[in-house]
Amino acid sequence: MTLPVPSPAPPRSLDLARLRAGDAEALAACYHAHAGRLLLVAYRLTASWADAEDVVHDAFVALPEALARYEERGQFAAWLSTLTLRLALMRQRRESRFAALDAATEPSVAAAAPEHIVPPRVHAALAALSAPLRHVFVLRTVHDLTHADIGALLGISANASEVRFHRAVKALRRTLEIPV
Repeated sequence: MTLPVPSPAPPRSLDLARLRAGDAEALAACYHAHAGRLLLVAYRLTASWADAEDVVHDAFVALPEALARYEERGQFAAWLSTLTLRLALMRQRRESRFAALDAATEPSVAAAAPEHIVPPRVHAALAALSAPLRHVFVLRTVHDLTHADIGALLGISANASEVRFHRAVKALRRTLEIPV
C-alpha cells in the first residue's frame, strides 16, 4: 500500500512584512511560488544546474535583508528576478577571480541540460560562448532588457552591450551553422 502524496499548498498572497522579518512560513510560500522560474533565470546565465540552484538558494537566504531595499514599485516577481540575475553575475565574477576551471575535467554541461528546456545542440552552443557574450545574449533575448539596462546591470556601456550581443549572435550562427 502506498501512502498518498500531499499536494503542495497553493501560494498565499505575498506578506512583505513577514518576509522582511524572515518568517519561515512566508519564505517557504515565496519559495514555492517563485523558485522554479528563478532557477531557469539563473540557469540561463550560469549554464549549470548546480550553480543555478546555489544562486536561487542564495537569493532566498538574502531575501529578508534585500527586502529592506525593495520599494514596492513594479512587480515583486520582476524585482526578485533582477535580484537573482545580479547574484548569478556576482557569483560568476567571484568564481572567475579565484579559479580557472580545467575544461577537460569539467563535466559536459550540455549532457546535464533537460531537453525540454533547451535542445542539447543549442545549449552546447550557448555554453561555448564566453561568459560576457552569454550574459548579454541571455539578458537581451530571454529577459528582453534594453542594451542600456544590460549595460547598467553588467557595468558596461550600452554600446559595449550591443557589440557583445552581435558577437554572440555571430558566434551562435557559426556554431549552429545557421546561414546569414
